[in-house]
Amino acid sequence: MAELVKIPMFPLSIFPLPGEMVPLHIFEPRYKQLLHDAETKDISFGIFFNHVVNTDKIGSLVKLESIIKRDPQGESDIIVRCIDLFSMSMLYRAFRDKKYPGGEVEFWNIDLNLPASDRLQKAFRDYLLHFQIRSSEITPSLFTIANELSLDFDEKIRFVKHDEQHKETFLLSHLAYQAKLLHEAEKAKDVFHLN
Repeated sequence: MAELVKIPMFPLSIFPLPGEMVPLHIFEPRYKQLLHDAETKDISFGIFFNHVVNTDKIGSLVKLESIIKRDPQGESDIIVRCIDLFSMSMLYRAFRDKKYPGGEVEFWNIDLNLPASDRLQKAFRDYLLHFQIRSSEITPSLFTIANELSLDFDEKIRFVKHDEQHKETFLLSHLAYQAKLLHEAEKAKDVFHLN
């Protein structure tokens, strides 16, 4: 069994995937304290996905990327980047001597450099071409592709619970479905005539 680690925790109804950046608005005193610690001590913290579909208690390990705005009362708009996922075994009301919560977690140690298969990369490039988005020179990982697909909460949970092979199948299926929707939208344009 992997080692359990105690980390600061921010329970929210969001579930960022590794590599994803998300904006947060910080206004409660306990999370202002968490932001201060993340900024001054360069610590990462967990976002526990507080939602009924999350029966396995999965969360996202995030790191402060930037502070966009801070007002005189200490409210802040920040950007965090997800760097890993975790399974949580226990949520505590307070983390050590702090006001903010904490949790005992087991890290998943996601490898964001693991490239997607050639087949998936091609399907992803074709998908980006539909939107006239130029793909980067970097070889995309499974999570890079998943982050581009605007998956809903349930889809994200299903995606991360699959093994690597089934993650690829999931993404290929999702890309094929999106391509079909785009094709149908293109056909519909030819049917309607503006007067």
